This record gives sequence, structure tokens and C-alpha cells, in this order.
Amino acid sequence: MGELREKMARDLALRNLAAGTQKHYLGCCINFTRYHMVSPRKLGLGDIKDFLGQLLREGASAQKLKMHVGGLKFLYGTTLDRPQVAAKIPWPKVASKKPDILSGTETERLLAAVGNLKTGVVLTTAYAAGLRIGEACRLKPEDIDSKRGLIKVLGKGNKERYVMLSERLLVILRAYWKKTQPKGGYLFPGGKDGEPLTASAVGKALAFAVEKVKLRKHVTPHSLRHAFATHLLETGTDIRVIQELLGHGSIHSTAHYTQVSRQHIATVKSPFDLLGTKRAAAMR
Repeated sequence: MGELREKMARDLALRNLAAGTQKHYLGCCINFTRYHMVSPRKLGLGDIKDFLGQLLREGASAQKLKMHVGGLKFLYGTTLDRPQVAAKIPWPKVASKKPDILSGTETERLLAAVGNLKTGVVLTTAYAAGLRIGEACRLKPEDIDSKRGLIKVLGKGNKERYVMLSERLLVILRAYWKKTQPKGGYLFPGGKDGEPLTASAVGKALAFAVEKVKLRKHVTPHSLRHAFATHLLETGTDIRVIQELLGHGSIHSTAHYTQVSRQHIATVKSPFDLLGTKRAAAMR
């Protein structure tokens, strides 16, 4: 794509999309260009449908098709300024699949089964605060505000939000800090200097724990975030508060985006504090 690739990369960066989305969108449009061996400037809707049809014939999943459609819509709608073409690119139908939700007991067993201290604390933090695993890995010591009972989180698109700091989690974080004295700027440093622990490393540790406790559910690091939200709903937390805690901006994720004060967030009890208590029985 040459110069067009650079222009699209700049446009993606200006839109402040997540780094992973920017990378995938660029890759999808490069695939499109390679398929036709012609600049996208000279191609139209028919060529786009031909390419998407080929992906279907190759057995591409609905999610892969969706990513390619998103990339091409961005390329034509924004970078090439041809919104009439972008509007006519059809979105693929993606089946809605409900994730397996961990119960309170399963969550407790799973977190206890993680053998490595650092990955165990990362996963515990992800559940206790409802974080995406990348958000948990990128936490810095200064993000933990023990005085106000808050954690500052850098989410998708570099958007900041605040979530409650579980009292039980704070005890664990202090013990972890005392034992490891992490360096490099991150609370959970990775193998390379100046970089955080990777999501893939955490995922592998969780997979071992899942096997160890013989869970038959499909569990990924994101499952802990699902469990966090579900357990809060089951214990009576307002869905608008949960939406703010998760950093959702759309009703398609939780509900219409609603601002909740930091003071309100700080008073919400994390479901992690309930594990092992009588109230945990409500988290099914």
C-alpha cells in the first residue's frame, strides 16, 4: 500500500483506536491489496465483495470477516474519503455466544491454583477490579491509591477510568510488593526491561491452573472480568456502576454510558472481598 498505508496508519492513530485494532485493520487492508495487486484507490465495492467472498470460500470465521470489514470501512470511509462505498460494505452476521461464567467458588479455587506469584496476583487483580488482562499487566505502582480506595486504569484508546480498590486485594498487593520489589516502572514487570508482563504469559499460567483444578468450562483471562461483572449484578450492584467500572461506552456492552463519581466507585465492594463469606453463596 506504500504511501496509502502510512496515511491510514496516521488516520488510525488520530482516531486513538486501540493499538491491536490499528494493527489488525492495517493487516486486513494489506491482505485486500495483495489479493487484487492493485491500489485500493482504483478499487470499488465490487472488488471489496469479491475479496470478502474469497475469505468466505477459504473458511474464514465470522470474527475474521468482521475484522476485515471494519478495516475496509475505515480505509474507504476515512482514509480514502469515500463514505458512500464504506456504507455499502455489508457487516457479516456474528453469532452471539454467551461466555462460560465462573461461580464464586470456582473463581476462588482457580485463583488459589495459580502457582506463580506474579501471574497469580495479576489474575487476582483482574478479577477483583474487573480489568482486562492487558490493563492489569500495565498497572503502575502510582495507579494504586490506597488512601481513596481507587485504582486508576488506562483502558482502550488510552482512556482513563477509576475502579474500586478491594481491601483484600490491597493486602495482597502490599505483600507482593514487599516480596518482589518490582522495578522498571510497572507493578508487574515482564521479561524485557521497561516492559510489563505480557497477556500471553498470564494466559498460559491460567491455563495450567484450569487444568489443575479440572474445570470443564472454557476459561480465559477475560473470563475473570465476566465473572466480576456477573457477581456484582448478582449481589445487587446497579448496572450503571458496573458499566463505569468496566469502561463500557455502549449499551451493546452493558448499558448507556453513565458517569459515576469517583467517590461512588470507591464505596463499591469488590466481589473478591466476598469470596469465602456467606454472601458468596449469591454468586452462582
